[in-house]
Amino acid sequence: MRESELLEHIYRRSEGLADASTDLVVGPGDDCAVLRQAGGGLLLLTVDQLLGGVHYKPGTPVDLIARKAVARSVSDIAAMGGTPRWALATALLPGNYPHADELFDRMAHWATRWGCPLIGGDIGSGPGELHLTVTVGGEAHPERGPVLRSGVKPGDVLCVSGPLGGALESGHHLDFEPRVELGRRLCDTLGRNLHAMIDLSDGLGRDGARIAKASGVRLVIDAEKIPRREGVDSWRNAAGDGEDYELLVAIAPGRNVPEGLIEIGRAEAGPAGCEIVDSGEKIDAGEMGWDH
Repeated sequence: MRESELLEHIYRRSEGLADASTDLVVGPGDDCAVLRQAGGGLLLLTVDQLLGGVHYKPGTPVDLIARKAVARSVSDIAAMGGTPRWALATALLPGNYPHADELFDRMAHWATRWGCPLIGGDIGSGPGELHLTVTVGGEAHPERGPVLRSGVKPGDVLCVSGPLGGALESGHHLDFEPRVELGRRLCDTLGRNLHAMIDLSDGLGRDGARIAKASGVRLVIDAEKIPRREGVDSWRNAAGDGEDYELLVAIAPGRNVPEGLIEIGRAEAGPAGCEIVDSGEKIDAGEMGWDH
């Protein structure tokens, strides 16, 4: 079973959870779960895995492994416009793993660097590659609240926060900076005119289709406007390579595009999906990207 198919199964089984719980505001299907705290504030929760041989190659420096393990979850908080506050980590270490002390020191360093110090976790040892899981908790923006995938409206302007493609070849997938500061600033300046966000982990095409489906709109992206990372010679690679960890943002029409964003298209009414227009040809981009 592919990851996308399994996620759909999980989402179907989770329907109605928010209605059944007074504390759960947003369940599976967004970048973070959202819980209502006793004091009325909103808590963001996300968890992500880092698998040796899948998310990094053998020989990757320990510091970069630790950095990416934390950064992936911090990026989910950024996609909600939130602020990371704490982290938990688990590790399945290969037998006789010689870098355990350095690994956890560097994970603690990066978690503190992004404002979510490690406060606990669990360690085990077993066969196979190194396997790390990091849970990050954060706070939603106090005024705007969490920015969901489901808020795109027809007419919205679509933007990305940086160049796309070539993340594996360039090493960007290991040293990217989660867009926490930008996400908060967009909440500050745009407020409710900031309609939706998602972080691009699996690729502009596939993640664009996810935000389109959640919102019930069609994303129409201009191939020539997609910014490419240096060395990326095709918009198809920019849209499908994945591991970019930039933000895809939908903002209300009539607003100036904020600093730090690059306009790439518009949202339209119509069947939910993501299409890229190249020299007048409309290309379905929903399958462009990474799927386990």
